[in-house]
Amino acid sequence: MKQQTLSGFEKYGKTTRRAQFLADMDRIIPWTELAAAVQTAYPKVSEHGGRPPIALERMLRIYFLQLWFNLSDPAVEEALYDSAAMRSFAGIDLGVEGAPDETTVCKFRHLLERNKLGKVLLTAVNEHLHRSGIKIAKGTIVDATIIGAPSSTKNQDGQRDPQMHQTAKGQQWYFGMKAHIGVDSRTKLIHTVQVSAANVHDREALPYLLHGRETRVWGDQGYQGQTAVIHRHAPRAKDFTNRRYRFHGRIDATEKAKNRHKSRVRAKVEHVFGVIKNIFGFRKVRYRGLAKNLHRLQVTAALTNLYLVRRQLLRT
Repeated sequence: MKQQTLSGFEKYGKTTRRAQFLADMDRIIPWTELAAAVQTAYPKVSEHGGRPPIALERMLRIYFLQLWFNLSDPAVEEALYDSAAMRSFAGIDLGVEGAPDETTVCKFRHLLERNKLGKVLLTAVNEHLHRSGIKIAKGTIVDATIIGAPSSTKNQDGQRDPQMHQTAKGQQWYFGMKAHIGVDSRTKLIHTVQVSAANVHDREALPYLLHGRETRVWGDQGYQGQTAVIHRHAPRAKDFTNRRYRFHGRIDATEKAKNRHKSRVRAKVEHVFGVIKNIFGFRKVRYRGLAKNLHRLQVTAALTNLYLVRRQLLRT
């Protein structure tokens, strides 16, 4: 049997994809601006005396790890002990101190939710990108996707989340909420988000997804017939949402061609949903109620924006 080397003195090593991802994000995240956005709500002394609170930036780093890797409060504590790359990103040296426990992580998350700082963080990130030369233009793509929720009643309350609902899409039924986003048509940056129960029609969220300076608005056929709403919230905007092209079995070839052309722009929003759901794992809600999940979506949107333009930021 071969004798193992002492831990920390391994001869071979490799930079993993996780370690490279965290190193890249560490370089491009505006830590000073984000910490300043949260600072007013973060306690300077601990409650009921005792040890001072953990550094704000470290808690932000741990919270971002939760969102990137879709970890619960207990899971992120275990991951910090298990992953050297995560410990390095969070600035934790186990030779000196332990990782924050799940209760500390939970309290920090609740503090962010209670003070509605998700929107503040999204705004801070977009302002940082604007200063870096990556600006939100005057075209907006609107869309929505279903985020699933547990439909089982085998829980403490004996019922499903009352703020979540079921809806049919195609031939399948879903239970959960809808994530509505407004995305810049040029950069794919998310500038506005909203959530609703899954049975709410996409068009109901349209007024909350426009920043008001648009000259063009794209969307699928779920948003057709909303020209007046678009003009009310973005007076200069032209309605480029897809139109119905099939009538009583007859196809309007001209309208179909227009929809195909519009969809080349509208398809960009699917790239954004791909990051949120497939890369960051936000395919199912982790918390009960819409408010907590809105907060998670807002912060996830901020991190998604940084991820989408990471290569451009790394070159600067």
